[in-house]
Amino acid sequence: MNFPEDIRYTSEHEWIRIEGDEAYVGITDYAQSELGEIVFIDVPTVGETIGQGEVFGSIEAVKTVSDLNMPVTGEVLELNEELDSAPELVNNDPYGKGWIIRIAVKDAAELDSLMDAKAYQASL
Repeated sequence: MNFPEDIRYTSEHEWIRIEGDEAYVGITDYAQSELGEIVFIDVPTVGETIGQGEVFGSIEAVKTVSDLNMPVTGEVLELNEELDSAPELVNNDPYGKGWIIRIAVKDAAELDSLMDAKAYQASL
């Protein structure tokens, strides 16, 4: 299982990678392995500002549907449009091509409440 050091993790198995004032958000390698084959991702919140811990969409696998929770408060700038035709990118490359949304971070201090790779790995 992969636990990149350059990202932060939530207890709900989302990750966030900061790039300046923006960030990429997705689900962890652990989450995608637990969900199984991902078939659809629904993010109806593009353009909205979503608070930390609030639901910004859902992810559907063959077995189940799960909510996606915002790691930090931010405005949803973009949905990874490649996922429309290839949702399996989340399974194959959860920290790269399988990112789900790009956000404008509104409160960088909230990052301090998230786990680093070691803490996330220990939580599993």
